[in-house]
Amino acid sequence: MEHLIQLITVAAIPVLFAITLHEAAHGYVARHFGDMTAYQQGRITLNPIKHIDPVGTILLPMLTLVLGGILFGWAKPVPVNFSALRRPKQDMLWVAIAGPASNLLMAIFWALVAKLAWSFPGGYFSEPMMEMAQIGVKINVILMVLNMLPLPPLDGGRVAVSLLPHRQAYQLSRIEPYGLFILIGLAITPVLGWILTPPVIAVIDLINFFL
Repeated sequence: MEHLIQLITVAAIPVLFAITLHEAAHGYVARHFGDMTAYQQGRITLNPIKHIDPVGTILLPMLTLVLGGILFGWAKPVPVNFSALRRPKQDMLWVAIAGPASNLLMAIFWALVAKLAWSFPGGYFSEPMMEMAQIGVKINVILMVLNMLPLPPLDGGRVAVSLLPHRQAYQLSRIEPYGLFILIGLAITPVLGWILTPPVIAVIDLINFFL
């Protein structure tokens, strides 16, 4: 029990920021391209309380930490009115990709923190900082890869809708009402792990190689 409490304490900061910064990035880029919805609702903020979803931000990451497997979760989606964007179909690409891009930047940040902690072995904070950094890298890379799956309403699905010709984009967008159920179905089976594990390992290896 003591180890579990320590693990949750160490994981709390990287998990919360991985999820909340992802959502805030969507809102910031949407505002840049003309949609003020998230800004007007106070969702362009680094305050985690504004983004927390009790199940996706707290319960699910805790369960995956305890039970093992793919560590992931979600926050309350930032509201985006795509029709309010100056060029809805084209600008959707940048709004969608902002979240995964923020996760990549945070993964690089946590990798640098891990490298710093490794430089001071034996220090009082070095071991928990190393553990926190490793979780930070892992959760951010998983969120980036997961969200880039071409399944609406995931970011990768919106990127695909933005890039595809109108007819194919419309057909793909029709999946969106069922996308979350498809994702949950994949998550409760080994399939999601099979899909995510190879690219997650590849991205982490690339980050470690360049740093």
